[in-house]
Amino acid sequence: MCNLYTVRKSAAEVAAHFRVANPMASNAPEEVYPGTPGMVVTENEGVRELRSMTWGFPMRFATMKPDAKPKPVNNIADLTKGTWVGLARKPQWRCLIPLTHFAEPEGQKGAMTRTWFSLPDEPVFAWAGLWRVSDEWGPVYSGAMTDANAFVAPVHNRMPVILHRDDYDRWLHGSFEDVLAFQRRSFPPELMSMERTSELWVKKKTATESPLLL
Repeated sequence: MCNLYTVRKSAAEVAAHFRVANPMASNAPEEVYPGTPGMVVTENEGVRELRSMTWGFPMRFATMKPDAKPKPVNNIADLTKGTWVGLARKPQWRCLIPLTHFAEPEGQKGAMTRTWFSLPDEPVFAWAGLWRVSDEWGPVYSGAMTDANAFVAPVHNRMPVILHRDDYDRWLHGSFEDVLAFQRRSFPPELMSMERTSELWVKKKTATESPLLL
């Protein structure tokens, strides 16, 4: 799962990369956690928009107490199932999630550190996502996951569905089969870089909700 990523660029820089004409004033932090705001690119009638949304679809489960807060489901394991298939079939609910790095935990339990992955030739890149409007949190989004490539696999068995620049239009407007092909594709490992750090995975100030994958 991907439960932490960064956008270490301004909203104006992100907007320029994704050809958004009118960049927003974003309150999204550099480090994005499940249940917190992040920047998302949507498109409607050929016009792209940079928006702020909550990362994670609010979900309630049968085992939860009636007054319990919903959990943010921030990763999409299979676009053909459950909540996701209806949205994935409709281009208006597809989105691009801008990021500069994504992190995975590495090391012993209780002392895991952050290992960051990025694309050295792309200072900003896109994670394939879906969005909708929720009753609980307003606009929300979640990112599609795929099997890790050879570069990420030593750290984690899953990774975000990363899109090349020339994939953006196909993800936003392509057929359902086009969308599924992205989730089945292995991103070229030679295009990625890794940074292992001594930074602890769990910090005092993180999202209060537990991330989930469906």
